[in-house]
Amino acid sequence: MKTILIKPVITEKMTLLQESHNQYAFEVSPDATKIDIKNAIQKKFNVKVESIRTVNLKGKRKSQFTRRGRFEGYRPNRKRAIVTLSKDSKIDLFEASA
Repeated sequence: MKTILIKPVITEKMTLLQESHNQYAFEVSPDATKIDIKNAIQKKFNVKVESIRTVNLKGKRKSQFTRRGRFEGYRPNRKRAIVTLSKDSKIDLFEASA
């Protein structure tokens, strides 16, 4: 089975959304649907999900200059899901491993 949740997105903006609106962001598989994402989060973190917003991010164009010439390519496309949890639910992303 392919993994749906790849990694949490931890930025300054997402930290503010966690504190004020109880929203968390995850980088997810590009072919995952909102229902798949909701089921994966509820199963993994044992929380109640109210809503999900998804964003498809197109990969940037990158070029590199070397002795042999110029190489061009693209970064991979990504998909991000912003998940709103119910008022009594919370995800602890920085769990103590001790």
